[in-house]
Amino acid sequence: MTEGNFVDYVKLFVSSGNGGKGSIHLHREKFITKGGPDGGDGGRGGHIIIKANKQLWTLYTFKFKKHFSAGHGGDGSKNRSSGEQGKDEIIEVPLGTVVRNTTTNEVLFEITEANQEKILLKGGLGGRGNWHFKSATRQTPRYAQPGIEGATIQITLELKVLADVGLVGFPNAGKSTLLATLTSAKPKIADYEFTTLKPNLGIVNYRDYRSFVMADIPGIIEGAAEGKGLGHYFLRHIERNSILLFVIPADTKDLKAEFEILFNELKKYNPELLDKQYMVVLSKADLLDDELKKEYIKEMKTLFAELPHLIISSATKFHLTELKDALWNLLTVKK
Repeated sequence: MTEGNFVDYVKLFVSSGNGGKGSIHLHREKFITKGGPDGGDGGRGGHIIIKANKQLWTLYTFKFKKHFSAGHGGDGSKNRSSGEQGKDEIIEVPLGTVVRNTTTNEVLFEITEANQEKILLKGGLGGRGNWHFKSATRQTPRYAQPGIEGATIQITLELKVLADVGLVGFPNAGKSTLLATLTSAKPKIADYEFTTLKPNLGIVNYRDYRSFVMADIPGIIEGAAEGKGLGHYFLRHIERNSILLFVIPADTKDLKAEFEILFNELKKYNPELLDKQYMVVLSKADLLDDELKKEYIKEMKTLFAELPHLIISSATKFHLTELKDALWNLLTVKK
């Protein structure tokens, strides 16, 4: 999936359908010139429905269409015939979509399960026909109810990536290269910061035809939890990852300090992220000689004694098989 096709934030204008009018009709047929009221009810207006589609990965389908309207209900007719119901407008979104009221910023609901459906706006009720208003004192009512108008709202769809493994690290830590090596994804890779501006997804093929989804998240910088840099734009995608894989490059100046900054930014943004599974890798091991590798192995054992950790190289594929094994174990073994 190319970066330009990854759309994770859109605003839509949606309108449910109007209810149909009730009918004002008096029964007439041969030999019956003064029949009673028999006007039928108007049909209900169409609903706006948000539905999950697990085949979708982004909000790209809304890049060019931002207005959605449901059908209006039909008017009632004679012989107590009700009007036709308005056609519902079904808006399909990927799993992990948050639906907000754009005006109030209130979260209306989230779509997290396959085939989940939520009625966003109900269609207007159809008006009642004149036969409802017949009484002993008013046997031929000549009025009926108009249909109730549908509702209109502006909503914001915000995608939080649903992935098994999310790559976390500073810009230019080697996350995109790792994703490209382990999957068929083709993220933009270059030797400068913030090459990745939007999340990239890839499927990691594992043994016996098994697989899991990996997401390359835009790089963290210090202060991201307060919105600095890409800030909340990237942090929201981490919320839905099962495992967070911290990627720290071998040319870092301070392994411990870099990890602590990354960890603290997640903690400040959402303390619930601390309940996730973690793993730490030192990337770009091809930059190290054997002696430095041994030193880093000792340091990582000390710093991350309670966390799975590994030294890897995407360029030489050093320890990538071991990395997939470790991630699969974390995914399949409950915490």
